[in-house]
Amino acid sequence: MADEKARRVAGPGAYTLAADTVVALGRRILPKAKDAEDVRACLTLLSGRRHHVLTALVLVAPDGGVSARLCDTVVAFNRLLPSQLDAYAACGEGVGKAGGYAIQGRAAAFTRFLSGSYSGVVGLPLFEVAQLLRGRGYPVP
Repeated sequence: MADEKARRVAGPGAYTLAADTVVALGRRILPKAKDAEDVRACLTLLSGRRHHVLTALVLVAPDGGVSARLCDTVVAFNRLLPSQLDAYAACGEGVGKAGGYAIQGRAAAFTRFLSGSYSGVVGLPLFEVAQLLRGRGYPVP
């Protein structure tokens, strides 16, 4: 998806970056939550378990060269009480988010373990972006 996004909007003489994030629980890719019901369903699955947050990055350089990276972060949630599931689903924060949660908000309180890129879980792994840009000649400070 990130590759398709980047190539679709890339223009000559410009750097174009695209990203796409999914949450994987075993072999299952969780949806981007459409509503509170989806949020509750996703968090019910994630409760007390480890999952992977995968963010694909694609950079198209001004010369047309393409670089890509996949950032894989492991996240584990505490076991969530029904009252926590209800409250989080009702707050609306997880709607529109991969896996039904936003780690930079209230879901941070559910996170007992994270290995990898925090910014990747938010949606844009900054270290990896800087590495892609540097590798394609962009002067990253």
